[in-house]
Formats: sequence, C-alpha cells, structure tokens
Amino acid sequence: MSDLKEDLKIVADAAEQELRDASPEEALEWVARTFGDNYIVASNMQDAVLIDLAAKVKPNFDVLFLETGYHFPETIGVRDAVGVVYPEVRVVNAAAEQSVADQEAEFGLLYQSDPAKCCNLRKVIPLRRELAKYDAWVTGVRRVDAPTRANTPIVQWDDRNGLVKINPIAPWSDDEFNAYIREKGVLENLLVQEGYPSIGCLPCTAKPLPGQDARSGRWAGQSKTECGLHG
Repeated sequence: MSDLKEDLKIVADAAEQELRDASPEEALEWVARTFGDNYIVASNMQDAVLIDLAAKVKPNFDVLFLETGYHFPETIGVRDAVGVVYPEVRVVNAAAEQSVADQEAEFGLLYQSDPAKCCNLRKVIPLRRELAKYDAWVTGVRRVDAPTRANTPIVQWDDRNGLVKINPIAPWSDDEFNAYIREKGVLENLLVQEGYPSIGCLPCTAKPLPGQDARSGRWAGQSKTECGLHG
C-alpha cells in the first residue's frame, strides 16, 4: 500500500469510530472539511436524496453516474434533471470501454448469459477508473437495503478501490428516507411509484413480488444479489 493510501486508511479507521453515530449532515460536513474538492458522490439516479443532502453542505461537487447503456429512460431523465436542479454539481458519466453494441457483438447478451461479467465490464471497471481520481467517495448505501448491507458503517476504508468510503444515510429506515423525499420535494425516479423500489439496468430489473424485499427484483431468478460495487 502506498504512503498516501496508508494515510487515507488511518483517516478512515479513525473516522469510523468518531462518526459512528453521525447524522448525514455531520458526515457530509466531515467529508467536505477533510477532502475539499477531492471526493465524489455516487448516484444511481433512483432519487437525488444524497445529492440534495450533499448540496446543502457544499453546492459544488462531482456526482458519479455509471452510464451502463442499459438504463431505463426514466433513470436518464433523473440524471438530466439533476443538472438543472443542482446547477453547480458536475455529473461524471462513467461509461464502459465498449459500447453496448460492441459488447453484444463480441459476447452476446451478457446480462442473460453472464450478468456478473456484464456488471464488471459496465459498472465495476468504470467505477474503479473514476474513483482512482479521488481520495473519497460518498454512497447512498443503507443498512435496510439488503442483508448484505446490514452492518454498513458511516465511514469505512474501501480496500477494493483504495479510498475512503462514506455512507451518510446508512442508518436511515425506509420511513426516514421517504419522509425526506416528501418533505424536501426531492427528485425521484418515476419508476419508484410504479412499483420498482430498487432500480438498476432495464434488462435486469423487475418489480418485486408481493411480500418480497426491495432488491428481489434485481437479477430476479438468479443467485446474483449485488453488482459488485459494494461487495
């Protein structure tokens, strides 16, 4: 590990304890104070909750959007609206090296035959490439999203990508999250109200069946539960 990464890891390890009970605002204030302009806020454009919270602390920052080429039109609509509602933020569209057409010409429909490889090519590799430019990234991961996320800390060292990872709304319940959207009038993907509580790429996202958890509509019928961005 380089000296810089070792220093960042020390910062992350200390903050994991210091900010374990921090509010989203406190966590984001720490991010801005600690990293200046050298962080990026990730958004899948299901909503703009995290962007809205971050903009209240510091209006100008980078927003990371993984442009897979397979998104719902409604998701692209939210991305475009973010640039209007928050004019000081810069949306960074991280795309794969291959276009969708080129990938399908070489591999066929990977999202059917090998969704893990598809996610790796169109999400994980572009993410890693962009994160290499920053010291920290901010995510909207919440503990209630899935059992795999139940122990998510507010601050942690992201060993896979080699930078500090901040999850300001990790403790929020669905009620707290939805109340923020209602009370602040925050942008939200139209598909949420149509029954899609967890939105990914169009070919791999379905409405959950009654009684199933929110992420059950992602890669439905397959053993895959994560795209590889958060574990």
